Amino acid sequence: MIKINSYDVTTPHGVVTLYTLTNSTGASVELQSLGAGVRSICVPDDNGIISNVAIGYADLADYYADGPCAGKTPGRYANRIGEGKFSIEGQRYQLRINNGPNALHGGPEGFANKIWQSYTCGDSVIFTLFSPSGDENYPGNMIVSVIYTWSEDNQLTIKYQAVADEPTVINLTNHTYFNLRGENTGADALKSHLLQIFASHYLPTNDSLVPTGVIAPIAGTPMDFTKPKAIGKDLFADFPALNIGKGYDACWVIDEWNNDSQLKEAVVLTDEKSGRKLSVYTTQPAVQIYTGNWLEGAPKSISGGLYHDYDAVAIECQGMPDAPNKPNFPSQLLLPGKVYNQTIKYIFSTL
Repeated sequence: MIKINSYDVTTPHGVVTLYTLTNSTGASVELQSLGAGVRSICVPDDNGIISNVAIGYADLADYYADGPCAGKTPGRYANRIGEGKFSIEGQRYQLRINNGPNALHGGPEGFANKIWQSYTCGDSVIFTLFSPSGDENYPGNMIVSVIYTWSEDNQLTIKYQAVADEPTVINLTNHTYFNLRGENTGADALKSHLLQIFASHYLPTNDSLVPTGVIAPIAGTPMDFTKPKAIGKDLFADFPALNIGKGYDACWVIDEWNNDSQLKEAVVLTDEKSGRKLSVYTTQPAVQIYTGNWLEGAPKSISGGLYHDYDAVAIECQGMPDAPNKPNFPSQLLLPGKVYNQTIKYIFSTL
């Protein structure tokens, strides 16, 4: 049985509830109601030494409107919508712009910056949020749930569910940044991690990181992670996607996805020095890999230090960015009477 402890912390933005889920081996996950997010993930290395492998902040107040969106649930629409514009059934919507010319992660007051309602149920913590029609200019009243479950064998499962009373769009993910050597071990450690992505295509973007609509093969490019490859090997290669993003900040199309609601393996991240391994499974069609290219200046870390660029990697399983404007991408439209239902599973193990 998973042991769950909780307590409240008063911040300038309201009372935030924290939950620590610990299994019988001592491995644990800490969650928080601000942004329905992950604050830490403490798992063993191949010598049994438990360390936190997810970046987080010392001060809970720093999670509000943080640039990295560390560990949180961005929404209503994770990633970018070009120029913040889309149409549903001929009705045009203009979202608030918060990332160059685009709307990013649901806007400046999106789901990641809300304090969610929360409660425990068995081995799970459930976060819920009511998003009224017009929230960040999205249509329809929406009720959202994010369910975190921690297991005895160090598996973190996240289930996303949502309903709305008008046609609207939705795209939810988790924005945890990982460094399997330990959250405070720095960029050199992260760059030596081996990354494998089960994807033979990615989405090229314009200069503001909005997909062009092309689904391009990765063969022969620095975007090819079909076999395990050190993150740092091609990180600064002269290639359009890397030049635009100052490193990897791109979306890969998962090969085996076919909209059957079944979990598919998307990513494997390995740190040979610590012996830690992370396998990521999802029901979603794509995964954004972001190598923390702009972490410099982030709030003080949970361990008391500072984060720097490339200290950790975000693995964001999701629908495709700008899908509301790209008819050839899988639809992220949510209709009344339908349930948005997606899952991400992080499996931590050792080599």
